[in-house]
Amino acid sequence: MAQGPKKTRTRRNRDRAIVPRVTDGNTLDHTAPMPARGSYAEGYGPVARTFAAQLASGAETGAALSIYRDGKRVVDLWGGLADRETERPWERDTRIVVFSVTKGFAAMAMALLIDRGLLDLDARVGEYWPGFAREGKEGIDVRTLLGHSAGLPYLDAKLTLDDCVDPSRRSVVVDAMEQQRPAWAPGEKQGYHALTYGLFVAELFERIAGEPMGPFLRRELLEPLGSDVYLGAPPELDALNATLYPVALPARLRHMALAAFRHPDSTEGRATRALVARDSIARRAFTNPAMGKEGIQAYAKPPVRRANLAWASATASAEGIARAYLPFASGGTHDGRRYLAESTLAPIHRRQSWSERDVILQKPVGWSQGFLKEERHLFSPNPESFGHAGIGGPLGWADPVDRIAFGYTLNRSDWRIRSPRAIALCRALYESPALLAR
Repeated sequence: MAQGPKKTRTRRNRDRAIVPRVTDGNTLDHTAPMPARGSYAEGYGPVARTFAAQLASGAETGAALSIYRDGKRVVDLWGGLADRETERPWERDTRIVVFSVTKGFAAMAMALLIDRGLLDLDARVGEYWPGFAREGKEGIDVRTLLGHSAGLPYLDAKLTLDDCVDPSRRSVVVDAMEQQRPAWAPGEKQGYHALTYGLFVAELFERIAGEPMGPFLRRELLEPLGSDVYLGAPPELDALNATLYPVALPARLRHMALAAFRHPDSTEGRATRALVARDSIARRAFTNPAMGKEGIQAYAKPPVRRANLAWASATASAEGIARAYLPFASGGTHDGRRYLAESTLAPIHRRQSWSERDVILQKPVGWSQGFLKEERHLFSPNPESFGHAGIGGPLGWADPVDRIAFGYTLNRSDWRIRSPRAIALCRALYESPALLAR
């Protein structure tokens, strides 16, 4: 099928920088099966059928999926509702908060610093941030911090999301980090720093770069790639945001209790026991900074969407996520421009930290310089692949072996550690004729 002209629209933010909007783009070989919209290239039918089936079954409220291979879009799907009450449809440029997919963007920012010789992974964090080097943290190096092995999965000082969002409270947050003692000898264990990762890494980044992570990423990576990812989104994009539908707390607790009872040695069963234990590390890791009475919905509200919270506040479309990963899937280049040296990316392909049972997530998992390294065959059969998943199911991923950049967004959250919907889409991708013929 002949490709039509590419349509683009732009809006401008408060700094007058171009805000890309994702529109219909070029139509691929095949129209998406109902009720999905969009199109897909020859050889990717299983992905399109899986995505459409998840919409049709009601597993999704609204969702989108964007996949690139060799720098070219091969899957471009969306559908369902961005808002149930108004029945506003999910469009190609619909945005949503992507939770810990944000950590993958934070890892991109750190990789750019490494690439430019501004950050040494084996240097002690205190060399860049002197106040960090106290209370047993003096010997922690950057690699250990980025690998969730620093023993800092929680803070003893009680903080709120408001503290983290309000610039005038920065000194309070920094003091809490500097006063924190590690929960274990750094490097001895690995435990997912669910919230504190973004606090520590964002502060380290700003000490080196001299500016917040969000503006740096827009200028140096996201705008040149045509990605609509924002860590600190301007008001002009508010109308594009979907309504988040997290699992209600009673339903979440019911699911968790049943998992612990019926499947006690499953990931969810183990994680549930870890979370409900009084004063457990896992419980402390997920409850401070406190979200307040709005719970997880607070992350979808404007104050958080405006903020540079490097663990969970990024908003994006699926297309924007995939485009952000393009150079990471292609040896550091895209469309004739080099973003990072191949030598910068090569170490990320290896697991730099790994645990058969992470202290917090209670499953096999690892990291490389802040990027998630999952169990083989969960998101990809290639162990070199990396990216980051978010609570509820969103996913940003790069496979440098098959040169795939993957972005998936949704507004109906899943309660499990890893969403079966995201896993099903990934498996359909690698079972597609286009990948089987490689």
